[in-house]
Amino acid sequence: MVGSDDIHSAFPSAGEDAVDAEDIVPTPQTLSPAYRLAFKDEDFLLREELRPIRLQLELLKPELTVQDENIVSTIVVFGSARTPDPEEAERGLAAATEKLRQAGESPEAAEDVERAKRVLARSRYYGEARKFASIVSRINQCGGERCFVMITGGGPGIMEAANRGASDVGAESIGLNIVLPFEQAPNTYITPKLSFQFHYFAIRKMHFLMRARGLVCFPGGFGTMDELFETLTLIQTGKIDPIPVLLFGESWWRQIINFEAMVEEGVISPEDLDIFRYVETAEAAWEAIEEFYRSPPPRRTRHR
Repeated sequence: MVGSDDIHSAFPSAGEDAVDAEDIVPTPQTLSPAYRLAFKDEDFLLREELRPIRLQLELLKPELTVQDENIVSTIVVFGSARTPDPEEAERGLAAATEKLRQAGESPEAAEDVERAKRVLARSRYYGEARKFASIVSRINQCGGERCFVMITGGGPGIMEAANRGASDVGAESIGLNIVLPFEQAPNTYITPKLSFQFHYFAIRKMHFLMRARGLVCFPGGFGTMDELFETLTLIQTGKIDPIPVLLFGESWWRQIINFEAMVEEGVISPEDLDIFRYVETAEAAWEAIEEFYRSPPPRRTRHR
């Protein structure tokens, strides 16, 4: 079979022309921005009118890279960036407790202690996310096509835990970071060649689901809710095939969202509650995914 690299073209490649274009005689004409090759002209590419092109580029770059790495399916992990490693949470509680001791009867310091206790309690999810990623990555990243590769938002907290769990067993994982107006960086456990940065939230969320064969969602804030509810909506409306959607920590989710009340109010159907299920441990989450694919539910009718 002839590969794309073996096909001869009579035309020079874009890379070759980009190199040749640097070898110019400086004149007012060649130094003008108008003379730059369009695909090498950042000022041109950043124009407002070029947004459709930038959207396409942001869709293509990660997609082609993932194809090159022979990744055929992923498991998505969502959750709060503010859920720390248990050891870090313990240090935070110790610091808050010491601050209260020094401050005496300070209401603010007492509130900090209570908040630190809740963070410590929630830090167990970091450990479960890390363990879950290790279980899945150990089983499903061996040779040939690569299945069930961990994919996260690339940040700290639960995202870091999932990338870290894959790294613990020598597996690769994906991180989809996004440019924000405050300082941030991808966590250090993402496989470097699979660490992507996005400008558009919409394209980033599309990449989360393009190969998703499961979604595991831990407690989180606005971003987690946005990502979760988009997935629930796509499954509910038949825009994507059903996948296992697992919510970690039933008591937490029931405290935050009353799904049953949505049914009672008639804004969702009773069967919509079957789109997701609750789990408490990494082992239970993996068992739920295995069970789902032993006897997958029928596809929902797609509205065209």
